[in-house]
Amino acid sequence: CFNVTLSIHVISNLLSLSSPFLCLSPQVNFVVCQLCALLTAFWFRLYLHPKRSSPFIRHVVATLLGLYFALFCFGWYALHFLVQSGLTYGIMILTGVEHMHKYCLVVALGYLSFCQITRVYVFDYGMYSADFTGPMMVITQKITSLAFEIHDGRFIRRAPQHMYLLWLVSCRRMPSLLEYFSYNCNFMGILAGPTCSYNDYIAFIEGGTCCHRDFETSRKACGKVKGSEPSPNTVVVQKIATCFFSLMVFLLVCKVFPVERNIDDDFIANTPFYAQVVYLYLSMLTTRPKYYFVWTLADAINNAAGFGFNGYNLDGSPRWDLISNLRIQNIELATSFKVFLDNWNIQTAHWLKRVCYERCPYNPTAATFILSAMWHGAYPGYYLTFLTGIVVTLAARAVRHNVRPYFQCSPAHKLLYDVITWASTQIAICYTVVPFVLLSVGPSIKFYRSVIGSACPLDVLSRKFRSSVFKITQAKRNLISCRRKGNRGLCAVGVKTQLLSQPLMKAQSTRGDLCATHLSGYSILLWLIQTIQI
Repeated sequence: CFNVTLSIHVISNLLSLSSPFLCLSPQVNFVVCQLCALLTAFWFRLYLHPKRSSPFIRHVVATLLGLYFALFCFGWYALHFLVQSGLTYGIMILTGVEHMHKYCLVVALGYLSFCQITRVYVFDYGMYSADFTGPMMVITQKITSLAFEIHDGRFIRRAPQHMYLLWLVSCRRMPSLLEYFSYNCNFMGILAGPTCSYNDYIAFIEGGTCCHRDFETSRKACGKVKGSEPSPNTVVVQKIATCFFSLMVFLLVCKVFPVERNIDDDFIANTPFYAQVVYLYLSMLTTRPKYYFVWTLADAINNAAGFGFNGYNLDGSPRWDLISNLRIQNIELATSFKVFLDNWNIQTAHWLKRVCYERCPYNPTAATFILSAMWHGAYPGYYLTFLTGIVVTLAARAVRHNVRPYFQCSPAHKLLYDVITWASTQIAICYTVVPFVLLSVGPSIKFYRSVIGSACPLDVLSRKFRSSVFKITQAKRNLISCRRKGNRGLCAVGVKTQLLSQPLMKAQSTRGDLCATHLSGYSILLWLIQTIQI
């Protein structure tokens, strides 16, 4: 206990000495707190190991350090973390298990939305910096995840195949107040997350085995998990190096390709369409390293504390990706919209899937995107991004379902398909995410108008495809009619023509369906733009 008090006192003196110099920059405050959390995480794993200290001490220290970092970073706004957690814990205690998950979702998300709206429209619109609602977003995920896990632990008695993961992370008991606040406000994840399962966190605090959700490991590897505890030092060093490289790229390149230039009148008027597309890709590419930096550093902090071990690979190397939030290589080389989303903000995607997508009875895709927009904040650009994401997701599914089979006949065709889908996916992601960066309605609508105006030739091309499909379908009907009338000579020629053109008819019909899908999405976007403009 003396060592714990002394260490907290040393960290307090360091933060107190640095606060006069850092109070003007929330971003620097955030980075300093995260670096202090990284150093504290090593100390936490070495000196407060489960074999050396009780779970009670680990809970208390993790919670107090987390609240201290939050107070240093956000001042008295950090009290919102306690208020939100306290309200929802009261709901868990007072309401029944049958409906507590619904009440907690409404209250936690409502309180988060209230804070986001007041911050944006009452205090400082456009303040896109380290704000106190960022940690509240992670706490909202943890609160609702725990509520749903408690509900599932009571009502999912068996584990059907489609609900096995829900059953695996379900919680069989109500946490104590200390465990609850430790889960929500621990120093490892209070500033930048990531969220995690309550059972995984308790297993980490008590020194148990986490619920490894990788089913591809061999029995030998799984047996090795129980008998050893690998060191995370190598992985932490690698992730810190990734953080440093991402930060350097962001600081050096971000200002070279500002996103706002995509809506500059001179740039739009004097730049060819292909050059605009290339610049759009580069400008959005340079915005991603800041997220790589924040999420990789947060993951490194948890790993340094000993949290995040996910079993072993088939080659025997340890995996520390249980709560990782991104996979950079898969993001940059994504060949579909789904692959990009599956590797970007992974823990949030898991939360949306468990809370909304797997439970919503009607149109789960649209409901999930709308919930994600509400969770992100009150800026109109967020809603434009996620409403556009609904259309892009549905269009991407149609493309993969109808077009991909034609490119699986040879490795060369597969490579061509991968190149085309990679380029189209990156452009679609950039097109979708621009309003997320611009935040406001006016610049976002201006961007949409500039892109749609340049995309008019695609509209003409799609009409030609639909016209050709109509002509081929009409010719096919004429052949059938000719056969019924008994004109054998014409039918012989017709049948030969039909046999020769059948693959072409199928391909053209597929392309026509795709064009119709894209036109329907295009119409929806136009309708949304016109509605918002009115």
